[in-house]
Amino acid sequence: MFEYTSIKQYQLDLAQGKTSCTDAVRHYLSRIDQSKHLNAFVHVFADEALKTAKELDKKRGPAKATGQLHGVVIAIKDVICYKDHPVSAASGILKNFVSIFSATAVQKLLDEEAIIIGICNCDEFAMGSTNENSVYGKVLNAADESRVPGGSSGGSAVAVQAGLCMSSLGSDTGGSVRQPADFCGIVGLKPGYGRISRYGLIAYASSFDQIGIFANNVEDAGRMLEVIAGPDEYDSTVSQRPVERYSGSLTANKKFRFAYFKETLEHPSLDHEIGNEIKKISEQLKNQGHEVSGLSFEYLDYIVPAYYILTTAEASSNLSRYDGVRYGYRSSTPSTDLTGFYKHNRTEGFGKEVKRRIMLGTFVLSTGYYDAYFTKAQKVRRKLVEKTDQVFKDFDFILMPTSPSVAFKIGEKADDPIAMYLADIYTVFANLTGIPGISLPLFKHSNGMPFGLQLMAKQFNELSLLQASEQLMQLSERTPLKKK
Repeated sequence: MFEYTSIKQYQLDLAQGKTSCTDAVRHYLSRIDQSKHLNAFVHVFADEALKTAKELDKKRGPAKATGQLHGVVIAIKDVICYKDHPVSAASGILKNFVSIFSATAVQKLLDEEAIIIGICNCDEFAMGSTNENSVYGKVLNAADESRVPGGSSGGSAVAVQAGLCMSSLGSDTGGSVRQPADFCGIVGLKPGYGRISRYGLIAYASSFDQIGIFANNVEDAGRMLEVIAGPDEYDSTVSQRPVERYSGSLTANKKFRFAYFKETLEHPSLDHEIGNEIKKISEQLKNQGHEVSGLSFEYLDYIVPAYYILTTAEASSNLSRYDGVRYGYRSSTPSTDLTGFYKHNRTEGFGKEVKRRIMLGTFVLSTGYYDAYFTKAQKVRRKLVEKTDQVFKDFDFILMPTSPSVAFKIGEKADDPIAMYLADIYTVFANLTGIPGISLPLFKHSNGMPFGLQLMAKQFNELSLLQASEQLMQLSERTPLKKK
């Protein structure tokens, strides 16, 4: 029976002839078929994946070089373009749209001989924290099918959680990789802004969006990052800094300086057990010789309002391109003028949450409210960046909960969008400041649900972030779950 633990072990088994790419793909296709009710995938490329696997098996040999991700079975979120394959952002407005090019991150995966097995469900246009806002229907958490998997990259998270692929790509605008990783008990990495090209990622909020990685362990996340990070002539916002060898440098036995914001652990929304476990692991870190200090952070209550003002403003602009003229959904309702034509297409094509955020964004950008909301939110963002820069002068990392609660019940917050938005209180900080963050699956709640710890580092310090993450995983004495 095929069994997966890590990319490194899998590729060793391939080299020794213990398994094959074809065996791996058949295994995951069987798992996907058995798990259809989780609704993690919206498209599965069975024939194509098997064909690629067979070609890779023929190519492999003792004297033949293979790619860094040779035979690794990967899924991608339905906001990341893959040439000649459907991409819809889980929205009716992009019904039946087929991408004419591949995202840079996807092309890098293919160049290193990865196998893309399918496209994962998500919240429409990556707007949501539960994966309930999808034209394809909700995704179920494999740990408890009555609960949400988190969002917006819920399908990508469940694909890894349930053993439907080896790793997956999501996108993170305000926690959309880290929060579902937390809810599903896996590793979720959001690199710093500009570390990975956004070319081919359908935009929600361009100054926040970042492609992220779901994995079973820290080493796999590092290996994936090595491949997809780096310069790109198609994205002017991507960093030109060289990409470090993340996966091969995780065993550095260093003593680090950790900071945590006192207000985050004292916040009334934080589950009591989550707070206690983070305090316990902070003490463990101290006992291991690391420095752990509590700092005062006076801006916590401003983070979520600033985030939603700025992201909805950017969404209002970015989503204006979806009008039904050139591509995507076109209403059958007769229109007498262009305004009516746009109105019918967008009213019928966009879902409720997307329309809510477009209207919020249009409002904060409107005459008379721009300075009152948008300008003030930008000032808050600047203060957060300055505060973060100060913290990283004295510390290596910031410790924080990933989410104030474990995965909640499906529909529990559907009628209260404010409560839903406030659930992002711990994750949006990294997107506002552009720093890398990771959610590590260290704990289990008394109700049986997993939850994690969030670690954040200075921008472009992904290597040290992964090194500290590996130490934390070992400290917790938790090994990655085997997907059988």
